[in-house]
Amino acid sequence: MKNFFTHKFRSKSPIEIAGIIIFGAIAIAGLAILFGFVIMWLWNWLMPEIFGLATLTYWQAVGLFIFLKLLLGGCGGGGKSSKSSKRKCDDDSKTDFSKWKHYDEFWEEEGDELYKQYISRKTNQNQSNELKEL
Repeated sequence: MKNFFTHKFRSKSPIEIAGIIIFGAIAIAGLAILFGFVIMWLWNWLMPEIFGLATLTYWQAVGLFIFLKLLLGGCGGGGKSSKSSKRKCDDDSKTDFSKWKHYDEFWEEEGDELYKQYISRKTNQNQSNELKEL
């Protein structure tokens, strides 16, 4: 990281570097303000009409965004452990869904008959339980 900064800013004067930093800070602040207004606009456009919720002010929209980022864990990060756990989750879900790949064929060939047998067993079971109670 040190080599990157020294290489990038080696030929720039301290005033140019300060200008770049100030411009970056202003750009980030501007995007944050714009993002707050976008959240407020979307909320006030959709939520009161769809769900009957109250409208939000700008600061409430920013607070809601920060709250949801904290609640849902969206602060970036993402080291090796999160990637490997995501990959493991994807593998588990693939194996779960692979069990269902023959479901349609099974239901067409045997499903109706097996369902009738199941209903018959349940009906007989209920009748025998009723007889035992008498």
